Amino acid sequence: MNSLPRQVASTLTLVLMGLSISGACAVAQEGPQGITEPTVFPPFSRSAPDCSAPPGLNPVLAYVQENDREFLEGVNHGLSRAAADRGLEYRRVLANSDASNAAAEIQTFLDAKVGALVATSSDPAVVSHNLQKMIWSGAFVGTIVPPPATLLLNAPQYETGKVLADAAIAFIQNKLAGHAKVVLLTQDTMQYLAPRFEAMRNELGKLPGVTVVADIAPSPVNEQGGYDTMKTILLGIPDVDVVLGADAVVLGALRALREAHKDRADQFLGGIDGEPQAVSEIKAETGAYKASIALSSPVFGYAMGQFGADWLLGKSIPQAMDILPIALTSENLAAYEADLVDPAAAFNDPKRRDLYLRMYGNICYDSRDQYVNFPWSSETHDLAGSPPAQ
Repeated sequence: MNSLPRQVASTLTLVLMGLSISGACAVAQEGPQGITEPTVFPPFSRSAPDCSAPPGLNPVLAYVQENDREFLEGVNHGLSRAAADRGLEYRRVLANSDASNAAAEIQTFLDAKVGALVATSSDPAVVSHNLQKMIWSGAFVGTIVPPPATLLLNAPQYETGKVLADAAIAFIQNKLAGHAKVVLLTQDTMQYLAPRFEAMRNELGKLPGVTVVADIAPSPVNEQGGYDTMKTILLGIPDVDVVLGADAVVLGALRALREAHKDRADQFLGGIDGEPQAVSEIKAETGAYKASIALSSPVFGYAMGQFGADWLLGKSIPQAMDILPIALTSENLAAYEADLVDPAAAFNDPKRRDLYLRMYGNICYDSRDQYVNFPWSSETHDLAGSPPAQ
């Protein structure tokens, strides 16, 4: 694979973020630091004994939502359904991609003695200390990818990227005679998501006829960011065959291609997240959008809400949970969409739940000093720094 030099600014940002996160870990602690060394957790045990219910906290499930992209709206849907099913008050705030705003909202929920919190942020280092304070207060804290958390969710990132890359490679070989100009719209500035793009580079690198013409992290990581980035790319590279990234940014790239009249039926645009607009594009079957690797956010949002409610009752819950990637096809799309609407039905059916989630470790209020405070992944790739064995 031929590849143009990657954007220096993106690399520098990644390095600086790594330094800021490492620096955050060195700040003097007001309570237990949690598990800071990479750890392999055993499978979650549903027979683990119960412990104490956290005292003095209110039966409230709160959600600090990074922005309003559809993937995070799916988390909101799942959390709100779980709160209703478990009799918890539900509160949601939008941080509008402002990490300082997210940190302030977390502090507000801490002051209100909220019992369960799920938080996402554009800059984990900015919010991490306030999340720790929530944990020290006895509250349930759930996060999606970055620590700290009493329940940390992560997709097996390398596998997720590989599933999408393999679908693109099959298209390149079958429809493009093994030759393609590829754009990677990455999230490398978020170190926890970097393995998915490493997998894409590794897999695409096996094809000598593939050239990565752009490898860049849009800012912000949403549809507008993808649109703006793709418009810039098209100024220098008007003909692109493959675009890969998160659904939101790839949908923005598709809009830019259409405006420039550069979208084609023989292109492969593929994303990660299974967002509804991406699914609609795939259903059309005649457009450039060919695949989405689904990570069902309503289902895992519902699961987090359920475990938050269990925590408040003194039950043992998982420390970590895999969000399993699903390559959407015409055969499984109807069932997948039904589970988006009714995540409770999927969660309460063990066979269906196991298609979406895999759970590890045990933690409860009494053992909350064992919260996850390292970038957990079930993949040895992320713990050891090299791709998992195939």
